Amino acid sequence: MPRFAIALASCAALAFSHEITFAQAVEADVPPPSPEVAVQDDSWIDPVADVRYRYEFVDQEDFALDAYASTVRARLGVLAKPLKTLSFYAEGEAILHVGPDKFNDTTNGVIDRPVVTDPEDILLNQLYARFRPHPGASMTAGRQTVNYDNQRWIGSVGWRQNDQTLDAVTGNIENIANTGIFAGYGYAWRVNRVFGPDSAQGFWRDNDIHLVRIGSEVGAIGKVTAYGYWLDLPEAPALSNRTFGVRLAGRQTLGTSPARATYALEFARQTGLEPNPGDASHSYWLMEPGIAFGPASVKLGYERLVGDGQTALQTPLATLHAFNGWADKFLITPPAGLRDLYVDAGYTVPADTGFLSGTGLRFVFHDFRSTEGDLHYGREWDALITRNLYGPVSLTLKFAHYDAIDFASDTTKGWVQLDARF
Repeated sequence: MPRFAIALASCAALAFSHEITFAQAVEADVPPPSPEVAVQDDSWIDPVADVRYRYEFVDQEDFALDAYASTVRARLGVLAKPLKTLSFYAEGEAILHVGPDKFNDTTNGVIDRPVVTDPEDILLNQLYARFRPHPGASMTAGRQTVNYDNQRWIGSVGWRQNDQTLDAVTGNIENIANTGIFAGYGYAWRVNRVFGPDSAQGFWRDNDIHLVRIGSEVGAIGKVTAYGYWLDLPEAPALSNRTFGVRLAGRQTLGTSPARATYALEFARQTGLEPNPGDASHSYWLMEPGIAFGPASVKLGYERLVGDGQTALQTPLATLHAFNGWADKFLITPPAGLRDLYVDAGYTVPADTGFLSGTGLRFVFHDFRSTEGDLHYGREWDALITRNLYGPVSLTLKFAHYDAIDFASDTTKGWVQLDARF
């Protein structure tokens, strides 16, 4: 409790000054903007901070006791910009439990209740140097969050209290020679996972990870990205793989109507990479057509992660909570593969409509089946309400219910979360 008081007081000492966007809150997995974006002034050194409180409830059928997790995360970072082209960023965080541990955080030994992966810790979250010789070019070296596209393959797991970060060197170039082409490369040797340093699963060390992306904005069609990811993970050999894919995402106006068609199409092929003992090859498919009309949107999704009954396509560095249901039943793709058919609907209450102005609503329904053997895993219903309360303070209410049929167990989860960014 004293550590909680100290961490909270240190962050509360800073005045509220930046407002959280609706997109950050409603997606729940989108990380905050980088310090260079969040800090808009010209001073050479700036503090950056945020505090998040969350209460999480889990009722899982195969546990006699439920999980009740009351946790707070306090972060304080410092951005230094000694030169126009050079910046340094250091960020520490404290993750603390408020009240008794009535949940399994993976390190506290509470094994008779469901898992909530938010262990207590005080750690260095990010520490990097960034060189930006041109507004469209940058190179970053050190411990950093890395988020590519929709984070299906590479992400920082922004929903958990502790980020997933990479010790890496990354570089990006945008709009090469005014052609609209962009390219990026990253090399990482260590993965700092959400389980924290006290967990045996907290780090993957001595990795040989290569991340390559190239793409372009193709007229009115949308953004096309081709990628290749090589993940040599000695401490997780069964997850070591190489993946090549291409993704298209865009939107189109529908004649003179204010409605817009939205779409995402993606295909990838994955094979095992040494030290993976297997050499199976699996495909990934995504089709996500949708329509947006003013503050409302709806999309129909079909995602297919192929398995053969023994092995399946895996995405170990993804922001997994954002995919295949918020109940987190498919963080590892089952050996028989996964087919997720879903409907995702959202609505933002328009401004100037009273107390609910700006409130975001989202509802998602999933139907899960295997790609091998035609197993009907189950169904899931997810719901989200989010709104800015005042200035930088936002409230998130979130719910997930997984109805098991042929996989895992019935699970209900609920969250109440408060965020404040300074």
